[in-house]
Amino acid sequence: MSTSESLTSHLVRLSTVRSYTAATEHPFLASAGDGRLSKDLLSVYLSQDRLYAAHAYPKFVGCLLASVPFSSLDGIDCDRENYNQRVVAVLGGALQNVIREVNFFRDVAEKYGLQLSGWRERKATRDYTAEMSRVGASGRLEDGIVFLWAMERVYLDAWGFVSSLKNEHAGPTSAAVAELVDNWTNEEFVVFVDELADLVNR
Repeated sequence: MSTSESLTSHLVRLSTVRSYTAATEHPFLASAGDGRLSKDLLSVYLSQDRLYAAHAYPKFVGCLLASVPFSSLDGIDCDRENYNQRVVAVLGGALQNVIREVNFFRDVAEKYGLQLSGWRERKATRDYTAEMSRVGASGRLEDGIVFLWAMERVYLDAWGFVSSLKNEHAGPTSAAVAELVDNWTNEEFVVFVDELADLVNR
């Protein structure tokens, strides 16, 4: 890593093209973008994402908040205190957003006739949320912030890929997918990912 390169730029550059593309241009996402995604498959996806958002994400962010290294020795205007307060503000916003997002999943499911309940937690979901728990429990705020930035950056890039595809025909899930695309590519979400990058790069 060059001295002028930010950590987030370095990490993105380090990721192998194949593995990152496998995540951000997965066949599921391609199907979502070109209108071929079935209602059942979108239902499974939303059910798993809801487990992540409603259960694992708040626990993970809670662990990060608990690991903020506050000290009564830090002056009100010192760099570490200012950084810690920025971390709390960004993580507080993340919690508010994930509460909104869980309700958003329910609203999208009801609006488009998708089934959120009745699906078992998949192994991939279990493994992913277990890794979140492991990183959160490690107690290292820096690791947790990098992990959170990486998760959200992948969402941004993945749904940006969906948005980039030309939907030739309206499929059974196209309208629902359009709402998901907006949720993870809108300006507010881009700003959130940038705020996380700023915390990582401090």
